[in-house]
Amino acid sequence: MNLTISGHHLEVTPALREYVLTKLDRVTRHFDQVVDVSVLLTVEKLKEKERRQKAEVNLHVKGKDIFCETSHEDLYAAIDELMDKLDRQVVKHKDRLQDHHHQSPKRLNGDLGEPLS
Repeated sequence: MNLTISGHHLEVTPALREYVLTKLDRVTRHFDQVVDVSVLLTVEKLKEKERRQKAEVNLHVKGKDIFCETSHEDLYAAIDELMDKLDRQVVKHKDRLQDHHHQSPKRLNGDLGEPLS
């Protein structure tokens, strides 16, 4: 798994890097076919009173690219929300991959080839 953590208007400290890595462990525990992860942490200074911390991730898994982004006043809270969203999307993708063995609607009704009326 290739991992890139970068910051925009922000220096990525070892504490931030470690926090992102521990949060990513939950995602990789649910789905182990992660190829590439790119995390971008941004600080947007809109006004002196309003500061918005933004976290976004681009995750490349086998067969799909998943993108999430969140904004919050606190960067750690933004990373928490981001990993929650990412985890939900990865679990949903995993369920779609494993859900290929369902029966057709004709088989569920007990009709074998007769048209539904």
